[in-house]
Amino acid sequence: MAAAAHSPGFLALVEAARREVREISAADLRGELEARKTAALIDVREESEYAAGHVQGAEHLGKGVIERDIETRHPDRAQPLYLYCGGGFRSALAAQNLQRMGYTQVTSVDGGWKALKDLLPTTR
Repeated sequence: MAAAAHSPGFLALVEAARREVREISAADLRGELEARKTAALIDVREESEYAAGHVQGAEHLGKGVIERDIETRHPDRAQPLYLYCGGGFRSALAAQNLQRMGYTQVTSVDGGWKALKDLLPTTR
């Protein structure tokens, strides 16, 4: 079954989030992760997407639970957090919510898994 096209309302939410959050290209992510040793890479996709393949070392905190569980997993609101999803939409929305929760070093990976899978080591 083919993926449904994104609705205009969803795309408007994503664009609003992108105006508020920091984004990084997949190509620039490797250098930032190497430079920021305390950084966490978080995959916000669904469990089935994560199980099918993810960036090595990424932890799974799906979009449906990240806001609920982030404070337990990452209590330091100044810790650098890099979020990715399939293409960069869900991660932008999640990053916006984490910023609203007081996290100050949140970055969404533009292009998400589609851009990362050929640039960084993966489990696939």
